[in-house]
Amino acid sequence: MAFKKFAAQFGDRSLAYETGNALQDLIEPPPDALTVFEDGLDRWRLEAYFDVEAGDRDLAAELGPLVQGTLPPFTVETVPDLNWVAISQAALPPVHAGRFTIHGSHDKGRIAGGPNAILIDAGEAFGTAHHATTLGCLLAIDRLTRSRSFQWVFDLGCGSGVLAIAASKALPHAEIIAADMDPQSVKVATENVRLNGAASRIALVVGNGLAHPRVRTRAPFDLFIANILAGPLIRLAPSISRSVVTGGTLVLSGILIPQAPEVIATYRAHGFSLARHDRLTGWSTLTLERR
Repeated sequence: MAFKKFAAQFGDRSLAYETGNALQDLIEPPPDALTVFEDGLDRWRLEAYFDVEAGDRDLAAELGPLVQGTLPPFTVETVPDLNWVAISQAALPPVHAGRFTIHGSHDKGRIAGGPNAILIDAGEAFGTAHHATTLGCLLAIDRLTRSRSFQWVFDLGCGSGVLAIAASKALPHAEIIAADMDPQSVKVATENVRLNGAASRIALVVGNGLAHPRVRTRAPFDLFIANILAGPLIRLAPSISRSVVTGGTLVLSGILIPQAPEVIATYRAHGFSLARHDRLTGWSTLTLERR
């Protein structure tokens, strides 16, 4: 099988990652593999690979309405079939999110091992911190735990487990539960939790989370994190509101900026006030407090 590689060189890091997010989330079909990486001083390179059977496409025209800024030109070439997962992993640079450094195993030798280094390889579960929604949640966890201690933490839609792992590092005495509907994600998260030395601190469950017996027994939580999508967040608002203690904190992401007002209004109607609205490359991360 052959692939077409679209490549572009950016002088603006934010535009490079915004373009990568748009390619990954906002166009159909998305690329079979995507990398964005630093390529010299103040230069970032984006490479997107599409199966040639998807046909010809004009990426600049597709992406133009979806990003803020002028896109650089794309080069296009046909390449043979390769191990795209390995290529994507090797090109992902470490991400710094407040006190946390999230990195893949290919960077293990170059990252100072410390209490806030988190090892996450790109793979079959969402969450390497390169996506704005995961990064927004990590920054929120870092900020919130600097000024307040939380005892009971729940990560809904845990994906790779990176948010639960970050919470365990910032809150060494907290009880943490992480859940995902996808059994494969929970399998990946379980291994990531083990690799990061947090297996005794984080309980992982398969299911929609809120209905799981372990979650029902432990609820309500004083820190609740949900990085899913706006539609499910709106539908789950009644259940989520019952799962947060009075005075507790709720962090929501997976929300496109234009969707944020509806999500905010929904949670205000269920007893929350908006404490902070962070925007990163087209995505919103909301921090709310239970009144």
